[in-house]
Amino acid sequence: MITSSAIGAWQEIERHLRPFVTRRLSNPDDAGDVLQDIYVRIQTGLAGLRDTERFGPWVYQLARNALADHARAQARHHPAAPPASDDGLLVRADEDRDAERELARYLAAFVAALPSPYREAVTLTELEGMTQKDAAEMLGIGLSGMKSRVQRGRRQLQELLQACCEIALDPRGRVVSFERRRDGHVPDTCCEELKHCKC
Repeated sequence: MITSSAIGAWQEIERHLRPFVTRRLSNPDDAGDVLQDIYVRIQTGLAGLRDTERFGPWVYQLARNALADHARAQARHHPAAPPASDDGLLVRADEDRDAERELARYLAAFVAALPSPYREAVTLTELEGMTQKDAAEMLGIGLSGMKSRVQRGRRQLQELLQACCEIALDPRGRVVSFERRRDGHVPDTCCEELKHCKC
């Protein structure tokens, strides 16, 4: 965990951040670029950090934002190619999950639109895959408090998604289709592609 004593100690910060960043990249060679982006964000925002005891969680939030921006940039420049397979069943199963994957592309933007502290709670547990216990320790709150934040955050996320899109689920709860409502509200954090979607 990064503590406030690491302010200015770039090697100490990198020791924690590099594995955190590398695990979340499809191409580990991009880690250096993402880390540079994070360091710039730290330098730029450090003067505005009011509570230095929150330095660690603040740095991880900057890292998650940088990773999300990197993923959006990669998606714009390198759209994923459909997987090649001779197995009809695999292809069909893949097609069945297309809507789920498409919606997942926008999920981080909807999570980013949640108010703090629910944004951080949902990001850590749902997007980063941390346990609620680990996320609670990282943010310096009790487990019951984290469970409450995650639950409320999920509810708010569901409301944001429903305000934007009509989402159809199969009996197992998987997304089979979604369409932007004509009057649907899209958070400012969403990419232009969804904002201007005519579907």
